[in-house]
Amino acid sequence: MKATIQFIEKELDGLYPSIEIQGFIRLIFENVCQLSYTDLVLRKNDRINSLAKEQIQIIIKRLKKFEPIQYILGETEFVGLKITVNPAVLIPRPETEELVDWIIRLADLKSPGILDIGTGSGCIALAIKSQMQAANISAIDISEEALIVAKQNAIQNKLEVDFFLADILTWEDKKWGDFDVIVSNPPYVREMEKKKMHTNVLGFEPAKALFVPDSDPLIFYQRISEFAIKYLKKGGWLFFEINENLGKEMIQLIQNLGFKNIQIRKDINGKNRMLCGNK
Repeated sequence: MKATIQFIEKELDGLYPSIEIQGFIRLIFENVCQLSYTDLVLRKNDRINSLAKEQIQIIIKRLKKFEPIQYILGETEFVGLKITVNPAVLIPRPETEELVDWIIRLADLKSPGILDIGTGSGCIALAIKSQMQAANISAIDISEEALIVAKQNAIQNKLEVDFFLADILTWEDKKWGDFDVIVSNPPYVREMEKKKMHTNVLGFEPAKALFVPDSDPLIFYQRISEFAIKYLKKGGWLFFEINENLGKEMIQLIQNLGFKNIQIRKDINGKNRMLCGNK
């Protein structure tokens, strides 16, 4: 096992930071050999079988092409849940975990009605449901492939969320009535910002879920906010994950529509990443 660890370190050296390589090693051994980090330390002189070696070699080849480890392994962890991911959905980020935590703390209701717009893998809706069991949660996405993943995640985590195929730019459904919370992490990266992004994001994650035109970067926020001011209950909350460079514009947008008590919150990296307001 020690030799395999050294092989991974050598193959990935110079391609990834050392700390990230160590993270890969942990994930690879957990997934391929079902060994925890503690097992890895205590049993580093054990041998691993030829099948495991072959699987690890395939993983390393894919990592050398900068494919995200989450897609290679087919899963990631989000707020304690195991979330299946593939190139049909974005990989959940740590900042989005912070958004979920904020929603749970601020919208402290017994059985809220919640709508997640642009659900992707379903990670936000499912994480909220895992922490607020009495919540009635619905989630929509424009992608059928994404909804297949989201429904699979609901089943494997034994959580009940209603998923629907819909395009928020054109969709309304009055039969649902009003919501206590509407949350969205819509596309918000401007085309001009592509050059700042890593190869593993640009080359593998779904562009439709990431990018907006430079000429109209708030297209989704505008529409979702208009929808929210109409379908939120009085006092209901709207939550967004936002582009760090458009915080002022976002405040102005939802303020103009009538939202109050508007707050922006920084993420773990000190960037303006979350915004909320209530009706």
